[in-house]
Amino acid sequence: MSVPVELVVFDCDGVLLDSERLAVRVDERVVAEAGWPLSREELVERFLGRSHAFMTAEIEAHARVALEPGWDRRLQRLYDEVFAAELAPVEGVVAALAALREAGVADCVASSSTHARLRSTLGLTGLLPRFTGRIFSSQDVERGKPAPDLFLHAAAAMGVRPAACLVVEDSKYGVAAARAAGMRSLGFHGGLTPRAWLEGPGTRTFADMRELPALVAGAGSLPLP
Repeated sequence: MSVPVELVVFDCDGVLLDSERLAVRVDERVVAEAGWPLSREELVERFLGRSHAFMTAEIEAHARVALEPGWDRRLQRLYDEVFAAELAPVEGVVAALAALREAGVADCVASSSTHARLRSTLGLTGLLPRFTGRIFSSQDVERGKPAPDLFLHAAAAMGVRPAACLVVEDSKYGVAAARAAGMRSLGFHGGLTPRAWLEGPGTRTFADMRELPALVAGAGSLPLP
């Protein structure tokens, strides 16, 4: 049965912002300094799409040296430095967002990032005003992705039933959260995530943001997960 899309729910990092490759570069350095050397591929598999709190807990559990006081602040400072110098929107997403707005499609952001980081990164790239009042963070719920809580919270706040939501994600934890919430999803593999990690029930994969408006328009025919 076709269910029209009433709300597009965007992840932020790796979907709206080309931030994942920058963040992973910082993460690779930090975990190595903590005595837990992980490859870029391992970092992507473990942490892409997960909250900062989850990542911190994992590093604390596996680190071979005690994390220094103020470690979180130092990590955030490293992110801030590289984002200020290099952060940009994902190629093609600004035009895609304009096309969705012209088509009258409602949207919001639901991200594993904190509200402070979302304000900072969306602000750096000029996208913050585009989503003001419609930004949801893992800080708003008890469980982050892959639990469905964040997406269900966003849908409820926007007054849209889950079946009428379409999630745009770039992580396996994100598409898993969408499926758990009973929402269809578009899995973007134009960044760090292998396509195979995103494939599954109720999900259509794509690698070019220029395709997004047409994919959203046709997503009503996607089966629910």
